[in-house]
Amino acid sequence: MEHTNTPQKKTRLPLYILVGLFAGVLLGIVLHTNYLADDNTALQTFERGVQKITNQLSRESDHHARLLLEQQHKDLSQQHTAALATRDKKVEPFSLLADIFLRLIKMIVAPLVFTTLVVGVAKLGDISSVGRIGGKTLAWFLSASLMSLLLGMIMVNIFKPGDAMNLPLPDLHEHLDIERGDFSLKNFLYHVFPSSVIDAMAKNEILQIVVFSLLFGVATAALGERGHVIIHFFDTVAQVILKITGYVMNLAPLAVFGAMTAIVAKQGPGIIHTYLTFISEFYVSLFLLWSLLILGGFCIIGTRVLSLMRQVKEPILLAFSTSSSEAAFPKTMEELGKFGCKDNVVSFVLPLGYSFNLDGSMMYMTFAVLFIAQAYGIDMPLADQLLMLLVLLFTSKGVAGVPRLAQVNLASLCDYGRGGSQDFRMAVRWYLRAANQGNDLAQQRLGLLYERGDGVPKDFVQAYMWYKLGTAKGVTPGAIRRDDLASRMTSDQLAAAKKLAREWQPKPLESRPSQTRP
Repeated sequence: MEHTNTPQKKTRLPLYILVGLFAGVLLGIVLHTNYLADDNTALQTFERGVQKITNQLSRESDHHARLLLEQQHKDLSQQHTAALATRDKKVEPFSLLADIFLRLIKMIVAPLVFTTLVVGVAKLGDISSVGRIGGKTLAWFLSASLMSLLLGMIMVNIFKPGDAMNLPLPDLHEHLDIERGDFSLKNFLYHVFPSSVIDAMAKNEILQIVVFSLLFGVATAALGERGHVIIHFFDTVAQVILKITGYVMNLAPLAVFGAMTAIVAKQGPGIIHTYLTFISEFYVSLFLLWSLLILGGFCIIGTRVLSLMRQVKEPILLAFSTSSSEAAFPKTMEELGKFGCKDNVVSFVLPLGYSFNLDGSMMYMTFAVLFIAQAYGIDMPLADQLLMLLVLLFTSKGVAGVPRLAQVNLASLCDYGRGGSQDFRMAVRWYLRAANQGNDLAQQRLGLLYERGDGVPKDFVQAYMWYKLGTAKGVTPGAIRRDDLASRMTSDQLAAAKKLAREWQPKPLESRPSQTRP
C-alpha cells in the first residue's frame, strides 16, 4: 500500500474519545441514581436472596428441604433475570451505540487482515524473504510475550493485591468429570488451520485467516509477473477498506460514550473504583512493560520511538476504551504507514502481531489468576506459577479477535485448576462474563457446570439453555450433552429452557456480571 507524503491534518479524535468517556461516566451516574434506582435496588434484593439460598443449599443435607430451597432459588433467579432484562432494556439505546461500532469494526478486520497480509507477503518477493522476516518477527513476539508473562508474575507477587480480601474457599465438589478436549493440542491446531476460509472470515478467526493469507501471498509471489495483477487488486481493496475505517472511526466517541453510560448506569459509580488497587497495580506493571518495550525500540530506532508513540496514541486509547485490540487494528495499520514504516513489512508483521503478540492480555491474565489465588489464600508454588505461564502462552492466542475473550481463559484456569486449586464458583463468574457476550465455549461450559451443580446449584433448565445457546452455530460435543440432558428433563422443563434460550440477548461490554444467573 502506498501512502502519500502530504501533510496530515491533526486529528482531534483522541480528545473527542476522552470527552465521550467522561461524559458517559457523568451521565451514567445520573441515570444510576435516578432513572435506574428502583431497578438496581430490586436487583440487589434478588441477588442477596439468591446468595442466601445458595449458602443454605451448601449446608443442607435433607432431601426434602433441598428441593424446597432449589425451588425458591429457581423462582428468585427467574425474577432476577426478568428484572435484569428490564433494566438492560432501559439503557439499550446507549449500549447499541457501542454494539454497532464494534460490529462495524468486526466487518472490517477480516478483509483487512487478508488483503494486507497477502500484499505484504507477495511484495516480499520470495519464500526466503518471508522466512527471514517472519523468523525475526516471531522471535521478537515470543521474547515480548515471555517478558510480559514473567513481569506480570513478578509484579503481582510483589504487590500481592489479593491478600487483603481474605475470601473463604467455597465448599465445592472434590471431583469433576469434565472432558478437557476443548483446550487440547488437537483443538488448538484445529483453531489455527482452517477447514474453510469463508467460515474463518465469517467468524473472524484471525489465526486461520493469517494461515490462509500467508499461503495465498507466498503462492502469489511464486507466480512472478502474473501475480502482479492480484497484488494490485488486493492493494486497492486494502486502500478502500482503510478509507471505510476512517468513516467508522468517526463514530468512536459516540461508541465510548454509549458504552460508559450503559456500564455506569447499571453498575453505579462503584464500578469505577471496584478492585481499584488491583487495577492500579496492574497499570503500573503495564507501564513498566511499555517502558521496557519502548527502551527496546529506542535501541533500534533511537529517539524516533517517541514520535512513534505519539503517532499510535489514538489506536491505544481506542483499544483501551472498547476492551478489544480488534477495534484498534485498522487505525494502527494506517498510523504506522504515516509514520514511515514500509508497507510490505507493516502488512506482513502487524496481522501476525495481532494474533500472536498479545502482551497486555497475557499480563492481565497472569495478574488476575494470581490475584484470585491470593484472595482465596491458595498457595501457588513457583513451579505451579511457571506452569500457568506456559498454559497462558498458548491459550491467549486469538484473544485480540473478540472483546474480553481473556475471560474464557481465566475461567478455564479456575475450572480445571491449572496452576492451582479448582474454584468452580470463580469459574462460573468468569464464564458468565464471556457467555453474556455470546461466546459459545463459555456458554457450553456454563451448561456443564449447571448440569453437574459445580459452583452453582444444579439446574437442568439453565443447563439446557446454555447448551442450546452454545451449540447454535453447529454440531459440537456440547450438542451431545444437550440432547442427553433433554432426555432426562420433563416436558415443562424443556419448554421453559427453550423459552429462555429464545428470549436470551447478549450483553456486550458488561463489566460486572451477576454472580448467580445471566
